[in-house]
Amino acid sequence: MHNIGLFFSQYSLIAIFLIVLLEQAGLPIPALPFLILAGAASGNDALLAIQFLLLATVAATISDVIWYFVGRRYGRRVLSLLCRISLSPDTCVRKSENSFNRWGVATLVIAKFIPGLSMMAPPLAGALSMRLQNFLIFNIAGSFLWVGTGLIGGMLFHKEFKALIESFGGYGELALMIIAGLLIVYIAWRLWRRRQVMQMVMEFPRVNVDELTQMLECRSQLVIVDVRVNLPDHPLESHIPGAVHIDFASLGSESLDHWPMDTQIITYCDCPNDVSAAKAAYLIGKKGYQTRVLTGGMNQWISSGYAIENLDDSI
Repeated sequence: MHNIGLFFSQYSLIAIFLIVLLEQAGLPIPALPFLILAGAASGNDALLAIQFLLLATVAATISDVIWYFVGRRYGRRVLSLLCRISLSPDTCVRKSENSFNRWGVATLVIAKFIPGLSMMAPPLAGALSMRLQNFLIFNIAGSFLWVGTGLIGGMLFHKEFKALIESFGGYGELALMIIAGLLIVYIAWRLWRRRQVMQMVMEFPRVNVDELTQMLECRSQLVIVDVRVNLPDHPLESHIPGAVHIDFASLGSESLDHWPMDTQIITYCDCPNDVSAAKAAYLIGKKGYQTRVLTGGMNQWISSGYAIENLDDSI
């Protein structure tokens, strides 16, 4: 290939469709730079810009609808799988749930502008049994806004971008190698971030469900803290007997002075690798308490056959 600009002009519509489709399907491809490039390629050609807008929106919607139905079929299990294969830290589920808790269905409008949330929002909407009609309306609106923002950004500076493309295009394969290298650096950085999070999680003091049961029987000075998300449309139905629910987002500012300083605090969640529980334990530990994380969280407690305490619609 001798000219990147020529290649893009010939295959741009197909390329944009596939790039957006694959990114929304979960591949670590940053689609927004390509949307900006498409906007620059459009220049003052309104018809071409509209074609980009429609094709990219359709591509995003196809992937999102598939993930919506997967989430509806498999529930939170698919969220755990996504976090295990994603380059984002496992708190992506937590952030997505918090966004739905705060913004409701409007989360779908802003999701694609927020790393991690873009991938998690469609299956989470399905897992929360959101009506398909509502999902389609707000998700298409969000996709349309996201794609349009990228295209407009490229169109506003199309002269500068075209000059840049032409300068790179003259280098042919070397330019492609540079672009591929930047993509590899981006993926490597995301992997490093994930490794840092996982290292913190694995090094945090733990307690298993059998040990926790023994501690409860000994009636030691102990508080069990449930940091799972309690969504208005999907409230928690049960918890470990005697557990106290605390909103994760408020841990940094909430006062815990009502607990004696010699209290042992065990945190738990239902997220992959107990990431939210570990972060909660870290924040509580900064206040001077001895904290540990329940390995496997609520899922391990239930699978081990221990009793649970049913809750009302609100905690």
